[in-house]
Amino acid sequence: MRAESKVRARRGLARFGLGWLAFAPIEELFSTLGRHPLRTLLTGLSVAWGTFMLVLLLGAGKGLENGIAWEFRDDAVNSIWAWTGLSSIPFAGRGPNRDIRLKNDDIAALERRVSGIERMSGRYWFWGEFSVKNGDRHASFDVLGVHPDQRYLEKTLMIAGRYVNPRDIAERRKVAVIGELVQKTLYGNGDAIGREIQIRGVPYRVVGVFQDEGSEAELRRIYVPITTAQLVYNDPGRIHSLGLTVGDADTATSEIIEREVHRLLAERHQVDMGDRRALRTQNNLVHFKKIAAVITWVNGFVWFVSFGTLLAGMVSVSNIMLISVAERTRELGIRKALGATPFRLVGMVLAEAVVITAIAGYAGVVAGVALVELAGKELHDAPFVRNPSVSLAVALEATALIVAAGAFAGFFPALRAARVNPIVAMREGGQ
Repeated sequence: MRAESKVRARRGLARFGLGWLAFAPIEELFSTLGRHPLRTLLTGLSVAWGTFMLVLLLGAGKGLENGIAWEFRDDAVNSIWAWTGLSSIPFAGRGPNRDIRLKNDDIAALERRVSGIERMSGRYWFWGEFSVKNGDRHASFDVLGVHPDQRYLEKTLMIAGRYVNPRDIAERRKVAVIGELVQKTLYGNGDAIGREIQIRGVPYRVVGVFQDEGSEAELRRIYVPITTAQLVYNDPGRIHSLGLTVGDADTATSEIIEREVHRLLAERHQVDMGDRRALRTQNNLVHFKKIAAVITWVNGFVWFVSFGTLLAGMVSVSNIMLISVAERTRELGIRKALGATPFRLVGMVLAEAVVITAIAGYAGVVAGVALVELAGKELHDAPFVRNPSVSLAVALEATALIVAAGAFAGFFPALRAARVNPIVAMREGGQ
């Protein structure tokens, strides 16, 4: 029965391309490795350390990637923003310290003259937090005048009612779209749609409630039509900032659109193109691509460092196998004299190398995954390295790399074992 089970085992190994393992019985493998336990242990530790660092660094890289994605979670990645301030450079006969103000007409001009713009919105801030009331309930919230497309720039998710629409803008309606936390504060579990709130004593009708993936501050906002905000402040046409999206444009195209937007606004407000205090723009797509490139470089560096550490382990395995072959020269010669084929000797040595790397490497993978999972629980809400993790695919890739490394590390010692001359080996062993 035992002989039949060995035959079946050999056939199963051959089916998966691992037939050479059949020439290295498990008992013999561990007996050979156990002759020098300290040497085997130290070699295994070098392999385990390499795989441990590989998993740990890959987990950290994933955490960094998650952190960057989290920073962009509530803004359109393909957005461009423009702000104005006081001029600092004289231009066209005009001195510095001019207050540059964006207007509604700037949006209309950009829509006419700059191609590639998908959506666009101005923003008018009610500076400071305003006391907002619903009957005897009141609290302070941020209030912002916007155009309808602001919903897409901020990735606002409507959970009830609707957002600001073009008729609200045209008719300067006193309507408000409130964040989920505003609803809970002023209405509790009640429905806010169609009910009235007072913002600085002015009544507004709630037409929508929104959710946002951003911070809690985002859910404490109230959006009103920008024309209504300008009317309330007696500041007709004024825009504090504007944002636009560029659709599916690539980085180069978005940079061209950004330059066109900057040029047109500088031309309309008579400011120098290089005056960053007077007019500045920010291209989120370019910013995101730069950060993504850094993450790619970091991941590549992680693989390079980890591979170097793993390579050191492979060298250790290869050295220990060379020493083992040298010490067992007479044994190998006798095996060959008794009919052992070179393939059998190669399989025996390769199996020893693979066992060392597989066991030690798997232990390193398990330890690395355990530490990454523990760190993930502690860094779940960290701002820059957020929720580090290692996927199953990465763990399987690391395991496959370990086995391949073990086979490669044992190849040259195995080749040396296969070339042993039986006569020379027994003569040297008998001296």
